Amino acid sequence: MTVADPQNNVGSMLGLVRRAEEEGVQLLVFPELCVTGYTCADLFHQDALLSAAEEEVQRFLAATSTSPILLLFGAPVPAGNRLLNCALAAQSGKLLAAVPKSFMPGYNEFYEERWFASPEGLAEVDVSYAGHHVPLSKDVLFDAGSGVTVGVEICEDLWVPVPPSSRLALEGATVLCNLSASNDIIGKREYRTDLVRSQSGRCVAAYIYAAAGVSESTTDVVFDGHCLIAEDGVLLAESERFSREPALLAADVDVDRLRNERRKLTTFHDGGPRDSAARAASRKTFFLGPSTAQDGRNRLRRFVDPKPFVPSDPATRDRRCKDILSIQTAGLAKRLEKTQSKTAIIGISGGLDSTLALLVTGRTFDLISRPRTGIVGVTMPGFGTSKGTKNNAVSLMKSLGITAREIPITEACLKHFQDIGHDPAVHDVVFENVQARERTQILMDLANKMNGLVVGTGDLSELALGWSTYNGDHMSMYGVNAGIPKTLVRHLVSWVAEHEATEQARATLRNVLETPITPELLPTDVSGNIRQKTEELVGPYELHDFFLYHMVRYGAPPPKILFLAEQAFSGAYSADTIRRWLVVFLERFFSQQFKRSCLPDGPKVGSISLSPRGDWRMPSDADVRAWVEDLRA
Repeated sequence: MTVADPQNNVGSMLGLVRRAEEEGVQLLVFPELCVTGYTCADLFHQDALLSAAEEEVQRFLAATSTSPILLLFGAPVPAGNRLLNCALAAQSGKLLAAVPKSFMPGYNEFYEERWFASPEGLAEVDVSYAGHHVPLSKDVLFDAGSGVTVGVEICEDLWVPVPPSSRLALEGATVLCNLSASNDIIGKREYRTDLVRSQSGRCVAAYIYAAAGVSESTTDVVFDGHCLIAEDGVLLAESERFSREPALLAADVDVDRLRNERRKLTTFHDGGPRDSAARAASRKTFFLGPSTAQDGRNRLRRFVDPKPFVPSDPATRDRRCKDILSIQTAGLAKRLEKTQSKTAIIGISGGLDSTLALLVTGRTFDLISRPRTGIVGVTMPGFGTSKGTKNNAVSLMKSLGITAREIPITEACLKHFQDIGHDPAVHDVVFENVQARERTQILMDLANKMNGLVVGTGDLSELALGWSTYNGDHMSMYGVNAGIPKTLVRHLVSWVAEHEATEQARATLRNVLETPITPELLPTDVSGNIRQKTEELVGPYELHDFFLYHMVRYGAPPPKILFLAEQAFSGAYSADTIRRWLVVFLERFFSQQFKRSCLPDGPKVGSISLSPRGDWRMPSDADVRAWVEDLRA
């Protein structure tokens, strides 16, 4: 752009509109006063500049008459005896409204009070500008239906204690836009980014921020063209600063997710004005244009994480693992102290879940200054126990210095089969569940005998799928893994192996990490190898954790979950495979709620918990039909 040259600036703006159309952009936000330039200073008092700006806005509207994009751009707008710093909203060549800046900075390097009036005390009026007669109001929303409602504020408005965007969000705006000309000084980029991200989180909204670039006057300050797109506290996209070329920053906004989050947050609307006479924002309608790029691309611009429970950044993942282990440890420590338990009893299978539970228990005994010999690990080999998992269990208990016991369950189960008249050659659900309940009985009775507490090993993914035996491994006295999804369990065990384990324990933990996930309830093959692999029976846990996250955390309907999964797992699973396992997930999630309705206590760790006393209350006899039919349709 060129300072005080509206003709040149509108030409540049039209070039960016064409680029945005090619990208399938539906909403385009330009910087503050982009038609004239922000740094015109006393030239804003010149009628020649104001007239040229209005003429060029009229040309801009005519040139975009076929554009489906909602355009937000900045210009000085005379209104009676006032000159207002406005954001103009337009679509298909028609001006929809003018939104004035609410707060004029007059401190440090800013002198806007010299040129622009505040709209305070100005009731909503109509203004004639660029051949259109439109509302001029800071209380206006642009509504496309389906939850897509756009609110606008300008630069300094964001920096005040109660930004206009907060009120607009309470009025229903899900997409907040800021036309800005924030100059750059040392440290401001970080502060500005935090401000945008935090405001998007506080308002449970998307926040689009477009700042003036290096072509503004550099008489006293420099502008960096910093553009940001955030959504509910997460930064989706950020531009390169100090670019000397026109830049277009694009991202996708998930409005359905924002609406769902607002409905769940019962205090969200309590933050609004308590005065019943408070004026509601007026609404102007617009339509959403096509979102597909001209080259046919329809993939999302945003990254859809295939493992939403596991941070992809190693440093973040490292911190998260440490925090999670600390939460688990603190929860178990309190429960041991409150119950005055002298020992902790835990079944050790040699698999991932019991390994994590044992590691947490070991850390807990260290925390409360008790000898680890007070931890009683019990390995209970049965019909399906493989040599590898048994060796893992024995080696792990030895390397961690706990009290180890081995109690085989085969004879007890055979006697029970005889008592109930079941043929042990029939490997059905009775055959499997008898073993799980026998193991739980041993652990519970040992706890009674040794003044102990049974530490549960089941994880969040198993709770979602109901992959446990009711009143068997489903039950314990405290479930330390209840908030940990399966995809995260592996990383926690790996973190302990890398950061806290002895050399002997580290070798065993690596063996555990390489062992297939299995309940080991069916007999091994002739070579003694695992025959029953969980993910071959119920599906890949990485898919189920993905489904769980998007359905429970954000209330996403099955077709949307399928769409997101296709994006996240492109090249790994076909759409038909994803769909098949999604149906399995939905059917199991609904049918197995009765197990979750009577869970043992356990700590919430992340944003999702299936505790019936905490985050998830669901009737056990709810029907899945609507969800499955929605997907199949």
